Amino acid sequence: MKATTRLRRSRPGFTILELLIASLIMVVVVIGALSMYTKSHKTSADQQQYVRLQQDVRASLYFLSRDVRMAGAGLTSDFFSQALEGTDNENQGGEVQPDRLKLMGNIDEPFSLPVQNCGGNATQVSFEDYSFEQYPYPDSYYVGKHVLLVPRPSSGCANAILRQVTQVIHNPGGTNEKFKFGASQGINPPGGTKPPCAAADYDGGSVVLSQVREYWLDTTGNASGLTAGVNGYIGAGTAGVLYQTTNGVHYPIAQNIENLQFRYNGNFDGDVNGTLDGFQDWSTAWTAEQIGRIRQVRIWALGRTPARFASVSGTSAGGTYLYRRPAMANSPAATSDDWHKRFLLESTSSIRNLSLDVYNK
Repeated sequence: MKATTRLRRSRPGFTILELLIASLIMVVVVIGALSMYTKSHKTSADQQQYVRLQQDVRASLYFLSRDVRMAGAGLTSDFFSQALEGTDNENQGGEVQPDRLKLMGNIDEPFSLPVQNCGGNATQVSFEDYSFEQYPYPDSYYVGKHVLLVPRPSSGCANAILRQVTQVIHNPGGTNEKFKFGASQGINPPGGTKPPCAAADYDGGSVVLSQVREYWLDTTGNASGLTAGVNGYIGAGTAGVLYQTTNGVHYPIAQNIENLQFRYNGNFDGDVNGTLDGFQDWSTAWTAEQIGRIRQVRIWALGRTPARFASVSGTSAGGTYLYRRPAMANSPAATSDDWHKRFLLESTSSIRNLSLDVYNK
């Protein structure tokens, strides 16, 4: 009996203390693994939203830089004051006050025809025979398009006017080629609408397919005067959307944009040597002649991650502003960190039309 008892007591096993220690070690290992997974997941999520942010900002700069270079295409330098207009620090009711930039020109479609004769009130123009045959577009393509009717430079009238093509007249043999026009309703070009010149001033001028294109940042998602779902406007509180508005239709091209700023460089003082005076913010006091001497536009686009960076702890290094809105042009910086990471790109575009006029040979 005693031998059996000793045998039972000598069998291997775990004491309660050993089990508790093993359980504690297992809990520590599991907690460590979960902590590492959580940290890795947060870092991955942060990096994914930052990569998307970089793509948005780069897309913004691509479209902006391209269109600035094409500003005024189809216009000679005499009419360039009607090709560019800025707005400095528009007050949309929020802390950030972004700039706007409005452009006009034959930006996307190469089309320019000399006017042979302009009818009364600039409602109809005729072209030389076989003019339409220079381009691959069918007649139906032109109907509804917005065009710019440009007077001949020697006319003494400098008002290029927007019109919308309502009818195309074109004999199959390439004769009797004409456009009939209506007003371009709801489209406000740079510098505002101009009164038409006398019809004879457009004889020898030109007609170009034209886009009035405006880049603007919706900081609130409730832009004044616009309705959500109408003409492409998202609205409904969706803020941080950069729009490209072309001939009255709004195209959202990037999201998570926090600020947009522009500065302009030109021979503002009319120096006979043509020396550029340095980059300045848009001024409502500039004359048409000063606007016509703008040669470069500097662009800043600032993106902000939609969510706070979850993998960040502690305090960011002084002066880095990774988690704080920086100053841009004359737009001030934020005064504190908000743990949203920023991505800022800057670009300078030269206005190509003023040095290479490919549409007016």
